[in-house]
Amino acid sequence: MNDTIVAVSTPIGEGGIGIVRLSGKSSLAILDKIFLSKSGKKPSRFKTYTVHYGHIIDNNSGGRRAEGVERRVVDEVILTVMRAPKSYTKEDIVEINCHSGIASLKKILDLCLLNGARLAEPGEFTKRAFLNGRIDISQAEAVLDIIKAKTELSLKSALNNLEGLFSKKINEIRKSLIEIYARIEASIDFSEEDLKGLRKDAIFKRLNTVKNEIEKFIASSNQGRILRQGIKTVICGSPNVGKSSLMNAILKESRSIVTHIPGTTRDTIEEIVNIKGIPVTLVDTAGITDTDHPVEKEGVKRSHVYMESADLVLLVLDQSRKLNKDDLDIINKIKGNKKETIVVINKADLKNRSDIKKVKKFFPKNPFTRISALNLKGIDNLENEIKDMVWKGKAPGADFVGVSNQRQLDILRRSVSDIKEAIDGYKSRLSMDCISVYVRSSIESLGEITGHTITEEALDKIFSEFCIGK
Repeated sequence: MNDTIVAVSTPIGEGGIGIVRLSGKSSLAILDKIFLSKSGKKPSRFKTYTVHYGHIIDNNSGGRRAEGVERRVVDEVILTVMRAPKSYTKEDIVEINCHSGIASLKKILDLCLLNGARLAEPGEFTKRAFLNGRIDISQAEAVLDIIKAKTELSLKSALNNLEGLFSKKINEIRKSLIEIYARIEASIDFSEEDLKGLRKDAIFKRLNTVKNEIEKFIASSNQGRILRQGIKTVICGSPNVGKSSLMNAILKESRSIVTHIPGTTRDTIEEIVNIKGIPVTLVDTAGITDTDHPVEKEGVKRSHVYMESADLVLLVLDQSRKLNKDDLDIINKIKGNKKETIVVINKADLKNRSDIKKVKKFFPKNPFTRISALNLKGIDNLENEIKDMVWKGKAPGADFVGVSNQRQLDILRRSVSDIKEAIDGYKSRLSMDCISVYVRSSIESLGEITGHTITEEALDKIFSEFCIGK
């Protein structure tokens, strides 16, 4: 924590702007050595929340000479200064806005390292924000969710967590548990007659209320997972039913090759698309059929693998013909895997020769939708069916606050398990000493969500998922 850290905070490559970020007590002293401002002032004299034009210089290497500058110029830059404690990390932060190119970014980074900075570890800027008390662990995880957000709804959910709305609810639950724990401890030392409002049945009624509150978060965790990770949706069907055309229609671009020749798609194609606020990984698979061709055979094999791992299957059938053996084999495969399935009847612009009633016997409760992928008809209805299938009528709003990752979900499950043990112990007349142990364990578990109680190993694991410059 005493080191000054540095990292490139923008993607490496050619671009308009690249940012090298420093955080720590020596940030400004390091910039005194390598930054020459147009005003002639040293960075250590700059006020907080100010921006300065100048050059990054290096006395020990070659480079062009700027007019009026005697030292070697590395790049023309804008310097942003944010002094402690009102900064992202609550330390002195300096951001060097330079031209985004590999040579420029690397040279500036090297100069910072040579003059006393240390290369930041993954997520170390955000980790320092936590360790310095600016944010809690749940808010730190929300930073990563914002970076990875793929839809406006997932972004809004992450912002709610960054504002501390989820942490606030968890802290309220934890506070209630602490009060319950205090009453249980008091009941061990004093009889119910000695302390007013200490009736044990009232204590455990309140404990049951807390359990229900935690279980509500657990129940809504799938919504948070979908917002954060999205769902994998596989388009499957026999050859030439229009899978690739459907893929292109949903993406609104020609991503998959489309021809009238069966078997054109021989490998899986993946794209991420926003469908009604849901991040969807859309997978176009090879047509599933019996074949001896080695390339087609491998494509069919991969199609089966993707179907097994999918969250949602779009079964595409061709209304211009009768069901064939390949169609029936796929239907049986999907039924065997018990996957969430939407039956998509394609080529609605052609004469209806299909036996859809037969298909409905296989999928009596599944939604059916007719489309013409070629003419882009019915695509919006299909997207609404996907939305309804995913949310099951309980779509989260912009004010959604809840579990955003598996770590938080595991903690909530542990916490509620301990509360259940405490309640069951009371019902079976277990001693209050033993019951208090379960309540205390539940309190400690909830503390891991916000960081009140967390190990260094857990911290390292959380921040290892971050990029180095954040």
